[in-house]
Amino acid sequence: MFTSNSSRGKLIVYVSSESQSRTRFESVQQAAKETAKRLNLDFEIVRFKRSTLPIYVYYEEKINDETIPIYCDEGKISGLEEICNAMRNMMFVLSFHPKHPSLARMRNELTKLS
Repeated sequence: MFTSNSSRGKLIVYVSSESQSRTRFESVQQAAKETAKRLNLDFEIVRFKRSTLPIYVYYEEKINDETIPIYCDEGKISGLEEICNAMRNMMFVLSFHPKHPSLARMRNELTKLS
């Protein structure tokens, strides 16, 4: 687990402990870890016992303890850049909502990641 000791929030990867595709998990994990590092966010992996779940990435904002889904792999293998772009785009859109002031402060950084 990567920890940045930041108060900005955290990216959490939810994956089945019985995941059938290690490649899918590695791609999503690497993209989330890289994005968290660039945005100075904490990073965590949570494993579930059910094996049929897709892999999800959530953003948890520390200000209001809200956990927001920002990516789902839908059971398909995607490239690192595609996953990073999907997460960044979702976080950018959410940054305009008044409930997410931490993301609003990161808006410039989110646009630089493209």
